Amino acid sequence: MQSLPCACSIAGSDSGGGAGIQADLRTFTAVGVWGTTVVTAITAQNTRGVLGVSMVPEEMVALQIRAVIDDFDIRAFKTGMLGTAGIIRTVAKNLPSGIPLVVDPVMVATSGSRLLEEHAEQELTGTLLPLATVVTPNIPEAIILSGLSRITTPEEMKEAAVRIRDLGPEYVIIKGGHLGGEEAGDLLAGPGTELFLTGQRYPYPVHGSGCCFSAAMTGYLALGCTVEEAFRKTKVFIGAAIRDAVESRSGNRSVNPGGQGS
Repeated sequence: MQSLPCACSIAGSDSGGGAGIQADLRTFTAVGVWGTTVVTAITAQNTRGVLGVSMVPEEMVALQIRAVIDDFDIRAFKTGMLGTAGIIRTVAKNLPSGIPLVVDPVMVATSGSRLLEEHAEQELTGTLLPLATVVTPNIPEAIILSGLSRITTPEEMKEAAVRIRDLGPEYVIIKGGHLGGEEAGDLLAGPGTELFLTGQRYPYPVHGSGCCFSAAMTGYLALGCTVEEAFRKTKVFIGAAIRDAVESRSGNRSVNPGGQGS
């Protein structure tokens, strides 16, 4: 009988399939782990934007976590869209200790729609980030978390990473896709570690790339990789998933973790 390492995504559902739970499950499969889920929100969205959001009751979020950990050997968790302070507290209270946790601090959709209540930011930084093995903000999220007025250079990324680590996570990965330049650079900062990796920049935005990145990190940690190993593998993985992005009727692209051809 085949047995696969298991990973769990605690996040919102994306009806367009390009981000959230759907993208995470595709990523887990492509990485080679069994994917389980805890749905925190149902969204009506596509590559154009978010039409509506319905939050899952906190009791149901807690019950999903219990159902997953009771029957599966979860070796890494990730969080994506959590939405409210109450759900953040619920997740933090019910997560088992000693298992790697990747926090993707989803705050605002690429379209501009807010995915985390403003008053819930303090709960995120004070309750969940101290539990995180890795937190993976993009540049706009890193600005919010670090309190910097701007992040426009690798040096400013490093300063932001120091400030975010002071909030409690063991490692910080700042994704530099929002910066200019011919290459896309991401920074990993942690205990005795500072690693800056660059990759090809593609001339189009891609829906779901942040979800795919954090899910790949989670999958590789579930396979037993160190954080640095997982970061290196994820950088290659996300490059291919963006390269192979799928175009919708609107002309916008969604990340394609299932399209790994190399």
